[in-house]
Amino acid sequence: MTNKAEQPPLDEALGRHREELKQLFPVPPSKPAPRKPAKTAGITLVVAIAFGALAWLNPAYKSEHFATAIGERRAVVLSDGSELLLDSGSQVDINWRLLSREVDLRSGQALFEVSSAVYRPFVVSAGSAKVQVLGTLFNVRRLDNDDVRVTLARGRVEVDATAAPQTSVLLMPGQQVDLIRGQLMPVAKADASKAMAWKNDRIVFEQTPLDEVVSLLRHYRKAPIHLSNPSLAALKVTGVFEAHNVDLLLDLLPSILPVSVLRQEDGSVQIQRKPTRK
Repeated sequence: MTNKAEQPPLDEALGRHREELKQLFPVPPSKPAPRKPAKTAGITLVVAIAFGALAWLNPAYKSEHFATAIGERRAVVLSDGSELLLDSGSQVDINWRLLSREVDLRSGQALFEVSSAVYRPFVVSAGSAKVQVLGTLFNVRRLDNDDVRVTLARGRVEVDATAAPQTSVLLMPGQQVDLIRGQLMPVAKADASKAMAWKNDRIVFEQTPLDEVVSLLRHYRKAPIHLSNPSLAALKVTGVFEAHNVDLLLDLLPSILPVSVLRQEDGSVQIQRKPTRK
């Protein structure tokens, strides 16, 4: 037995003539391998840019509108489990977006009980106010002059003035803030149950200016209510009244304030200063 294995005849012949074969049949230069990592990186970059654009645009994929007539109150359960209670004469537009849930309170008053969703905050706009929340119970009231009041019962909300976005306040339970002519007022203590009493068909006034009272009552009455003189606006009203019987409150006003209430044929009401006796 020999130590070296015997080569097959073909392999032996190829070995002897290897160099001559290379000259006759040169091997073509090898092509570089596809740069898969670069292609993968490019796809990743495109996807990242697309997601970034979507996040920046925050597109709406569904919109809803809810409204109540004068004298109507409506409960709405949203698809995320949040609940809205709309007061008389109120309107809301809801936009479901990729990164947020947005409600525009166009008129009236609404009570919000918001389900928590950390990745998609709940934002309520009302005139010059913006309320941002993750999960809580709060009331937003928008008056005819676009003044807004936000009252918090549970959780935490941040209230911004859209005209001055660099200013905001953080409300804790039992606090409220007003936006008057687009400006945030100081945070005040509030009885949330009184602010939300309308859900039980009651309106509570505590030293409330008459112009604010009238602005609220307009959402409970089809025919208009007018103040004949701006000097009446600062008169204060205190009491608890039935939301479904605004006319009773109007009849009581002359016994509460130095005013007279004149009813017109078209159903409208004119509130004017009571004439002084000579």
